[in-house]
Amino acid sequence: MTHFHLLLLLLSALITVSFSQKILRIFPGDTQITNGNREWINNDLFCDSWRLSVETNNAGYWATIPARCRGFVEAYMKGDHYVSDSEVVAVEAIYFARDFDIAGNGKDAWIFDVDETLLSNLPYYIEVDFGSEPFNETSFDEWVELARAPALPASLKLYNELQRLGFSLVLLTGRSETQRNSTEKNLLFAGYKNWERLILREASDIGKSALIYKSEKRAQLEAEGFVIHGSSGDQWSDLYGPPMATRSFKLPNPMYFIK
Repeated sequence: MTHFHLLLLLLSALITVSFSQKILRIFPGDTQITNGNREWINNDLFCDSWRLSVETNNAGYWATIPARCRGFVEAYMKGDHYVSDSEVVAVEAIYFARDFDIAGNGKDAWIFDVDETLLSNLPYYIEVDFGSEPFNETSFDEWVELARAPALPASLKLYNELQRLGFSLVLLTGRSETQRNSTEKNLLFAGYKNWERLILREASDIGKSALIYKSEKRAQLEAEGFVIHGSSGDQWSDLYGPPMATRSFKLPNPMYFIK
């Protein structure tokens, strides 16, 4: 081996060591983030990166928030950051919607999810530790029956503007048909009115994933002649699956994940 080859090998080794000391390694769940020197990175940095992974759907399925991120999620959901993120999503949706020439036949549709999209269940999640414990369907159903969830202000602005523009608003939720009365009561209490249709899970929809169920309902709407220009939801399963809206708008939600 020549001196030139030895020099290349030495340089390669030095570069590898140098880079290994600077690259952040992010692992799923509660595993710590370290750099090449095994120094611990603070929780806020980890949790902010984890939240980005959740919102971009890179995290895939997850059941609870990482234990070390409980305080971070609380601060985010109760602070200005969540409000600002939601407002940015709504503003982008309004800009998009204003570009359409509405046909005026009642078939230009915009689909909204309900929970964490139109209604905020933050009062409930404050009581159950912001998603740090597994989802409890019984206690959530009891909360739904109270019909006290407030509107997400940014979504209420978007909703009203879309109605002003002439869109037909379809509400497509994973809630059960048995919860129709409490859901309608809550929506009216929060300031929503004059929707075109409120679609809930019927008996035949129980057991279907949210992605399959909502895809099927969108297909039925299109079969009726609706053109789905926009869709708003806090879960990727609200938005994915054929047929999809012309554009979909993902709202933030680091508290839970629905398939």
